[in-house]
Amino acid sequence: MSPAKAKPKSKDGRRLRSEASRLRIVEAMRDLIREGHVAPRAEDVAARADVGLRSVFRHFDDMETLYREIAALMRIELAPMVAEQLPPADAPDLLEQLVARRARLFEKIMPLRISADVHAHTSPFLRDDRRWMNDAFRTILRTALPAALTTDRTLLDAFDAAMSFEFWRRLRDDQGLTVAQARRTMERTVAALAASASR
Repeated sequence: MSPAKAKPKSKDGRRLRSEASRLRIVEAMRDLIREGHVAPRAEDVAARADVGLRSVFRHFDDMETLYREIAALMRIELAPMVAEQLPPADAPDLLEQLVARRARLFEKIMPLRISADVHAHTSPFLRDDRRWMNDAFRTILRTALPAALTTDRTLLDAFDAAMSFEFWRRLRDDQGLTVAQARRTMERTVAALAASASR
């Protein structure tokens, strides 16, 4: 084989190693945040990913790119939970199912959302990503709930707030509730809202 033909293979090998290194860095950053490190240091990311410190800076010369790739990874991971079809049910059971799904999702994303909120003031992407996620959750509510609960804009806004990540975080962090307690509190809140619609 001539040297000219061997070069592309060498380039392909370097590219594949570079992509694998990049993915390890993204996963390391995500895992450190999940473990409670709101703003992991580059040194910690490099150690967790088993790459050199220069690799971290070479692949992500700005944090915006790193945030973007972590968000993409999380969207892929959460897609099956978000897309899961709810079985037919009357309004009370449906609300209970929606709360159960939100509880699972919010627990999974909580460390990453907390970290993102800390850095959102310096990151246009993180602000856009938060708006995208909130819009997605609102769309799910609008399409899943019976029309009687969504035609009133104020009531829909109330459901949106009562089933939001911010409300869940308040219950879990500020009020110190367990997952089960927070879930029951959210269920009672949305049940009260639904009952107010029939009065």
